Amino acid sequence: MNKPVAARTVRSVCPHDCPSACALDVDLIDDETIGRVRGAKDDPYTAGVICEKVARYTERIHHPERLLHPLRRVGSKGAGQWQTIGWDEALDEIARRFTQIEDEFGPESIWPYFYAGTMGHVQRDGIDRLRHAKGYSRQYDTICIGTAWPGYIAGTGLLGGVNPEQMAEADCVVIWGTNAVHTQVNVMTHAMRARKERGAKIVVIDIYHTATMAQADMGLVLRPGSDGALAVAVMHVLLRDGLADRAYMSRYTDFDSGFEAHLATRTPEWAAEITGLSVAEIVDFAHLVGRTPASFFRLGLGFTRQRNGSSNMHAALCIPAMTGAWQHRGGGAFQSNSGTFKAR
Repeated sequence: MNKPVAARTVRSVCPHDCPSACALDVDLIDDETIGRVRGAKDDPYTAGVICEKVARYTERIHHPERLLHPLRRVGSKGAGQWQTIGWDEALDEIARRFTQIEDEFGPESIWPYFYAGTMGHVQRDGIDRLRHAKGYSRQYDTICIGTAWPGYIAGTGLLGGVNPEQMAEADCVVIWGTNAVHTQVNVMTHAMRARKERGAKIVVIDIYHTATMAQADMGLVLRPGSDGALAVAVMHVLLRDGLADRAYMSRYTDFDSGFEAHLATRTPEWAAEITGLSVAEIVDFAHLVGRTPASFFRLGLGFTRQRNGSSNMHAALCIPAMTGAWQHRGGGAFQSNSGTFKAR
């Protein structure tokens, strides 16, 4: 009955709310102890690589200061005075407080503000059962995607995109508004593979010199919130210099003469004043993606987190539509595939 469990390696998946959803190989030392955590080499996207924070999960799980029990604050806020209590006691106290608030202000005064983190679908979405049963206030998912996703869906009609594994088959990878070196290591795995195997160019667009930009062939540092101006100026150049795929646009987009007339006024000189980029930087970027059919646009969340974020996302997404990049393997755009399996 107490026979030790032989050490073995099991397949798991990263619990973080991250687009990569990395497959993991985890060493089990015994029933209560894990050992090394590695990226699964046979998963085509993880490709044996995981980020540093997940690689060190053993330290996190078995750290002597890990919180294992509920704590009640017994001193003033910030004093660091806590009392260990049981789970039943903690749940009862929360329930009593919720009931008091409901009685005094109504159920909609309680807002279960949460999203994913490391919760997973079962734990995360299970909270909605309480919300629905009690009539608590609702929210549209999370502030993370509140502006990004509407902007993307406005362009595609679906929250989906090119299989991110195809970054490795691109001739140009545009990493826009995300510091992939620190937050999505798998993006860099496949982008670097494209560079090594195909000679692909890597473009990074952000508001400061990130670690990702240090890996770029072309780095564009623009003013915060000015991404839309860059995007429409790029489209201006594509049309002006005969690099737009008009046949593709005619078949798959709603591009019309009115939009073309609007873009005629959005010159690189106009955008340079807004973005802080030079005219040459804007033109060079437009020429690169316009002359490279298999350009993969990895659109992040960072450049959407301000008041015109949806418009910025939509504008950036229009560039591969204008070049016809979607019709080439390794070309197109990707933000999230969250809507893929809901397609009808």
